[in-house]
Amino acid sequence: MKEVYPIKDRDLINEIKKYLAIKSRRNYMLFSLGINVGLRISDLRMLKVKDITDEYIKIIEIKTNKTKNFLITPKIKKELKIYTAGMNEEEYLFLSRKGYKPISRQQVSNILKDVQMHFNLEMSINTHTLRKTFGYHFYKQYKDVVSLQKIYNHSDPKTTLRYIGIDQEDIDKKIKNFYL
Repeated sequence: MKEVYPIKDRDLINEIKKYLAIKSRRNYMLFSLGINVGLRISDLRMLKVKDITDEYIKIIEIKTNKTKNFLITPKIKKELKIYTAGMNEEEYLFLSRKGYKPISRQQVSNILKDVQMHFNLEMSINTHTLRKTFGYHFYKQYKDVVSLQKIYNHSDPKTTLRYIGIDQEDIDKKIKNFYL
């Protein structure tokens, strides 16, 4: 299995968002929400309209069974308001095209594989990419591994840094300038 990395290039993120917006509102919103809140795909795909309040996404995490409140930024709030207009409170946010059920993990993988192929990406992307992309950019912006560790429910900051690919990036920068 290939190592999965975050999408580090903001321009590429914007190009992916444009591409997905043209193809499918649902796929665009799934990607945009995924990279902006850092939820696991298992939680993201199970979201219902009622899980979104004016300020938070409120869930019980599937993996940890812990209650979590994820603050919704103003830009995401605006996008979600448009996206959910006319949707029923009990409706899954990311509905499968095969009946009244949430989008499958496999279908999310297929969407991301399509992105990978369309943009001819050498790096492997999959469902973890969304969460890792959130974490990478959060860390780069705030340099706050402790908050990110809490968001991810990791027990050790080293785990968090390794998860988002910071350890390897730091090593690569140091090796690049090393010469004897």
